[in-house]
Formats: sequence, C-alpha cells, structure tokens
Amino acid sequence: MAGKRPPFWLPGRHAARRPYLLARGRIAAALRAWFAQAGFLEVETATLQVSPGNETHLHAFATGLIGPDTVRHELYLRTSPEFACKKLLAAGETRIFDFARVFRNRERGALHHPEFTMLEWYRANESYESLMDDCAALIAEAARAAGSTQFAFRGRTIDPFAAPERLTVADAFARHAGVDLLATVEGGKGDRAALARGAAKAAVAIADDDTWGDIFSRILAERVEPHLGNGRATLLYEYPLPQAALARTKPGSDKVAERFELYACGVELGNAFGELTDVAEQRARFAVAMDEKARIHGERYPLDEDFLDALAQMPQASGIALGFDRLVMLASGAERIDQVIWTPVVEL
Repeated sequence: MAGKRPPFWLPGRHAARRPYLLARGRIAAALRAWFAQAGFLEVETATLQVSPGNETHLHAFATGLIGPDTVRHELYLRTSPEFACKKLLAAGETRIFDFARVFRNRERGALHHPEFTMLEWYRANESYESLMDDCAALIAEAARAAGSTQFAFRGRTIDPFAAPERLTVADAFARHAGVDLLATVEGGKGDRAALARGAAKAAVAIADDDTWGDIFSRILAERVEPHLGNGRATLLYEYPLPQAALARTKPGSDKVAERFELYACGVELGNAFGELTDVAEQRARFAVAMDEKARIHGERYPLDEDFLDALAQMPQASGIALGFDRLVMLASGAERIDQVIWTPVVEL
C-alpha cells in the first residue's frame, strides 16, 4: 500500500524511535513519583466495559463476553477509564490516578492512534481549579524528566516551566473570533441562528445542517485554537453549557460549566471537569449525545446503569483526562504519536 510505514520492529526504525521511548519511561516514572508525593493512589481499571462512553463523536471497538452458559454479552473496549474511576470514588477513594490503555476507532494520524495511554486523575471534594495547578506541575515534571527546556511541535513552542495562561472560552471567542459566545446560550441551550451569524462575521464557513455544537467546534478549530498554547500552555476554561459533557454547571451561572482544556504548542493535551453528580441531568445529557450519534453516525452505545447508580453516591469531585503519549511527544520532540508508543498498532 502506498504510503504505508515500515514495521516498527525493523532495527533501524526502532533505533530512531528508541530515544523517545526511553524518554517516555522517564516521564512516566517522574509523574508516578509526583502523584505518590501528592498523596494519590495508582489504580488499574478494567478495559472491558458495558459502555465505552457516551460521547457523540467517539467510536469504540466492540467485542463479546461469552460466559460458561455460552450466552454472549456485548461489551466494548473503553474509550476512557472515567466511568470506572468514578465508581472507585463512590466506593470511598479520594485521590486516584490511572495510566489507562484506551481504544478509539476511526482515529489515526500524527496525534491520534487506535490504542493509546490516557492519564486520568481525580480529587474528591476538591475544586477543578486544583487540577489547573496539577497540570502546570506535571508539564514541568515531564520536561525535567525528558531533559527538555521547551516543548515543540510543528514549529510552535512553549516554556514548560512558565505559568499557563488562563483564558475563558467566552474571552477566547471574543478575542480571536469577534464572537459574543455567551449571547448565543440561554437556559443551557445553544441558539444556532445566533451563533451562525457570529460564524459569518468571523468568516467561518458552516453547513446548513450544522448544529450549534458543530458551529462552536468550527469556530474553535479555525479561529481560536491556533492562538492557544503559544509560548506557554493555555488553560481554556468555563465551557458553555451545551459543551458541558460530564461537567457540572458553574455555581450561579446558567451559561457555563466547570470544564477546561489544556493546550500546549497548539495541541489539546487534557480535558477536565468539575464532575457532574446529578444523575437525572447526566442521563439526559447522555440521551442527547446518543441521539446525535445515531443521527450522524447511525449507531448508539448503551448506558452504563451501574455507573449511574454509582454517580448517585459519588462525592463532589474533579477529574481530568490527559493524553500521556502527546505529553511525551511534546517533551521529547517527537513528530508523530507512533514514535512514542513501544509497539504501534499495525497499519492495515
């Protein structure tokens, strides 16, 4: 097949990748030491799940569990360890982290791989602002472990020891796209027509069947993200409620949620929530997401009822998912994610 990469196990190719892989090991050890010093417990959660996650645009690998009675039950390889980690919070754990192997279908490229490592950590009864401080500390730890004084990717750099920029999504849209984002949000819903007008002013092309969320994503990708994580990391926070996912509403607001994303060198590294614990609201959000998935992709995933039961008992908490392989890439200077994965999935 034209353009197909040679096998990773060829000695010459492995030798070229080996410095990045050794850096990966040092970074993992440094982060584990940091978490231990901060009072976190490392957990190992199950890969096989009843539901892989209920996000509209994430695609899972399906498999089957056959019991001694020969009955087959549909299961999935997880796209995130989030549901399992939250069950552990409901069980009584308070500070946990997981270097989790996760799986996402339909994803492959310089920054995407079908199987990769997601570093997730959770703080029970602590604010999501505490995760922002964690991010700054872990970026610096990764740099020290890699022996790096800057992170770089495609000509963009950051100082990993500089305090990250903190920028609300609304301010980012106003500054970089000239869009009054929160004027298009009312009662937790997005006004498509209003945001479409903002996209037109920002010269962002949209399709007739684009939803409010689609338009939001287009403006973010085309006008906002190119300005994030330049010179220093960016913490983009207070996402509008239609983009809340599993985050709770910010107290006193009917427009934004306690959610932030971490960017470095233009690369999205992490996604964090002040965790939603309202079961009815979470079920409703899952239903909307799965309806959208069915409309766009022609499939839907089941809900993990056991997770929803646990959510009812889970304490207030904050959690974040960070792409560990991407962090290693930026710290080590690798150009592709498969350079920092010991045995990449074969290209078919």
